[in-house]
Amino acid sequence: MSRHLRTAVHFIPLSCLCALLATPVIRAQQLSLSRDNATVLVEPYAPNIVRVSISLRREDALAAPGYGIVATPAPTGWTAGSETSGDTLRSNRLVVTISPQGPKWVPTGTRADIAKFFNGSTPGVGLSIKTPDNADLVHMQGWQMSVPNHKDGNADILYDRRATDPPFFQVGASFASPPDEHYYGLGQNQEGYLDHRNHVLRCAHDYNAPSGQSVCVPFIVTNKGYGILWDNPSATTVAFGFNDQVRWTSDVGQRVSFFVIAGATYDEIYAGYRLLTGSTPMLPKSAYGYIQSKQRYTSQAELLGVAHGYRERHYPIDDLVIDWFHYTIMGQMDMDPAKWPDPTAMNKELHAMNFHTMISIWPRFVSQGRYYNTVLKNGWFEHLADDTPTNGLPYDRAGSDIDTTNPDAAKWYWGVVKENYISKGFDAFWADETEPDLPPSGSYFHIGPGTQFFNTYPLFHTAAFYNGFREDLPTRALILARDAYLGAQHNGAIFWSSDISGNWDTLKRQVPTGINFVASGTPYWSTDIGGWQYLPSHHTPLHTPLIDPSDARENIGHYDDYPELYVRWFEYGAFQPNFRSHGSRPQNEVWSYGKQAEPILVKYLRLRYQLMPYIYSLGHMTNQTGAPFMRGLFMDFGSDPKVANIGDEYMFGPALLVAPVTEQGSTSREVYLPAGTDWYNYWTNAKVHGGQAITVDAPIDTIPLFVRAGSIIPLGSAVESTNEDQKIDRVRVYPGADGDFDLYRDDGNTYNYEKGQFQLTHLHWSNATGKLTHSGPDAWSAPDASVMEVENR
Repeated sequence: MSRHLRTAVHFIPLSCLCALLATPVIRAQQLSLSRDNATVLVEPYAPNIVRVSISLRREDALAAPGYGIVATPAPTGWTAGSETSGDTLRSNRLVVTISPQGPKWVPTGTRADIAKFFNGSTPGVGLSIKTPDNADLVHMQGWQMSVPNHKDGNADILYDRRATDPPFFQVGASFASPPDEHYYGLGQNQEGYLDHRNHVLRCAHDYNAPSGQSVCVPFIVTNKGYGILWDNPSATTVAFGFNDQVRWTSDVGQRVSFFVIAGATYDEIYAGYRLLTGSTPMLPKSAYGYIQSKQRYTSQAELLGVAHGYRERHYPIDDLVIDWFHYTIMGQMDMDPAKWPDPTAMNKELHAMNFHTMISIWPRFVSQGRYYNTVLKNGWFEHLADDTPTNGLPYDRAGSDIDTTNPDAAKWYWGVVKENYISKGFDAFWADETEPDLPPSGSYFHIGPGTQFFNTYPLFHTAAFYNGFREDLPTRALILARDAYLGAQHNGAIFWSSDISGNWDTLKRQVPTGINFVASGTPYWSTDIGGWQYLPSHHTPLHTPLIDPSDARENIGHYDDYPELYVRWFEYGAFQPNFRSHGSRPQNEVWSYGKQAEPILVKYLRLRYQLMPYIYSLGHMTNQTGAPFMRGLFMDFGSDPKVANIGDEYMFGPALLVAPVTEQGSTSREVYLPAGTDWYNYWTNAKVHGGQAITVDAPIDTIPLFVRAGSIIPLGSAVESTNEDQKIDRVRVYPGADGDFDLYRDDGNTYNYEKGQFQLTHLHWSNATGKLTHSGPDAWSAPDASVMEVENR
């Protein structure tokens, strides 16, 4: 069949299998076979992980996986053979079958008439992946590799291909979608739903997405015991569940390549993702504390004033952030001496006060800057076909992006960051604009056309910082970025939902947005608490505000319910993987929103730090397993069908169920408590049976918070910074089931934990005996019983 034809609407059905023209090639338990002019490769990476690669070009089908994949094939435990069902690869976890040789399908009847003018782009390939007990996991119904053409409206993409680039094809595949299958992940989509079923998503970094910036991490997990990692970095459209199938279509590629990860639990699927793309390092302990930012602190004096404001009030905080326009020229890599006269002395003073500092650095250089000519001369800009640096003129006058997909450019870039910022004492970096903000379509990276490698920039750009940290510094990397990709979680990066608006609708949509983002294998995510965008000059609340705005007028204008909104957002933020406030209000500190708001905000600051032994231990769990610790209810309660599309609640670690309040004026909300366990109201200790929805009181100072029966929560002593030595103050036990928890401690700042320099104390609660015991290093000096609090005795 001709490859010069239609797009995904012409997938070949499994009933139309073409003949095998060659005997399967089996080497090292790798299955490679030809079907007509297509090559199919099935390659094991673990007993529960396989890669499938299909192409009309043999060299592309057999080529290594794309960017972000760091694992190598591991055929141990697999056998290959031929059976009546087809050619197979088999492990103790998976059976992968390619349909057997059969007669070449010849259309007849009305199909023959249609075939005179319309036919598919690829020969049929029957692929199924099952468990050894014959349970279906993945059933590929068809695949596509079509030349962009005018009839399909995608011919213009060929203008982005240079003569030296590989041919451009639109590539895709479709998979069977049972009606009860649900899909989670795929990066960041801010439209406000959780389950992707019956939705179409565009997996592409898009700052201007109508509901808020989208971010592409092409990995999804399902409730059917598997995840799919789609190995294509171009902009990709995924249609979930329509016509009983899931269809992936990527703008550009030379093959269809994807990984299937089977798992009896979601955590096993994430362990597979970790194997393929890399671990999530422990962050500096300060990153689990409170991060204070705004758009923007304009001077050294202002930042130090904020620091003293927190310390004089004895409010817990760890990080202060300096946003953009601290420089004299974009890309100058300096700090305006009129406003920042001595950054080195400033950082020394802040460090002495137990603060850590983060500074924003854009990858942009304007032509007037001191580094522009160096970058230009070396060909290190993202560029057009004629090597002209890409820019956004006439409206965007902020210069051109450095191309950190070029290893020489990346190394140089880290060098100037080190020279100009590390030398001044900065601890962490806000690698802003990792979209990149100048879309790469029609431009070129060192690795190839931006149109084909559209989504990879944040992987390379965050790696430039992380690799520099690992090579030159003993301290842990911390990089804040707005975009991610496969493997970016390995780069010491935390991510946020970009420049969102400050309103109730946005707050409500953040909850499912975050759950799906971390479900994509990228565990560290947060929002700009309060929203980034400037507030409207006037806003009429739907209900009487729950917080008096009158003493915050200079900060909020006539947005009367904004202090209420900020408080609700802050309560939610205290239970995000990273706890960070940002935005374009004139002031953004916890004392900036009025006397009624301040004590509530401080309550949640202190609660975050009280929970630090628990939260930091969750970071260790993620480092070891790859699984997120902000978890959709579907991850832990899959046997309860009611949780499949609950996107306004989530688990924060194994113990805490969080139900943010996102409706203005509300003082209660309905909370669904999953079946299979009892639950305790964190604030009242009232015990409730799972499997029911209840209405929960939620006055303005209270976020609904429940604890799963059998949970163990270690609580720390009062501290104002993670630099302080925090003791275990007490351990709360919630009876009703046996419980276990691993309490983790290390130095909080170096990578010595990778050398085994950490302490791990295993806590066990026996529900039958009513005793808490521990093994491993002692975590406290008193007897276990003296620190234990059994709730609802």
